[in-house]
Amino acid sequence: MDSYSYPRLLGPQFPFPGSPGGFPGSPGGFPGSPGGQQAPTAPPPAFIPQQQTATPFAVDPGAISLCLFRNTYIWLRNGASFWYYPIFVGSRSVAGFRWNGRFWTIFGIDTRQIVSFTCF
Repeated sequence: MDSYSYPRLLGPQFPFPGSPGGFPGSPGGFPGSPGGQQAPTAPPPAFIPQQQTATPFAVDPGAISLCLFRNTYIWLRNGASFWYYPIFVGSRSVAGFRWNGRFWTIFGIDTRQIVSFTCF
């Protein structure tokens, strides 16, 4: 298990490269991702990991790229938290699939909104 925190990051970068006008309207694939990456075929783990306490110097801005194509639990500044499956990391954004409790949906995150994350 890897754990990382982001006290401060850069702003949004939308739309993502390879996706004209933003997110695609069709479920499953994500244009511009390696091999037209599909949503995971299995649900995420059935537990919610404990959020790690971090210091301001815990990670560098590229740390979330270590979670590409892995089940990742994310905590946001607004208090929301969820399972995520990142497939693209830009300098200011992350794109991937968010678990809504029943299935994976395409979802992008402004990295400034991420407080911490843990990937498995």
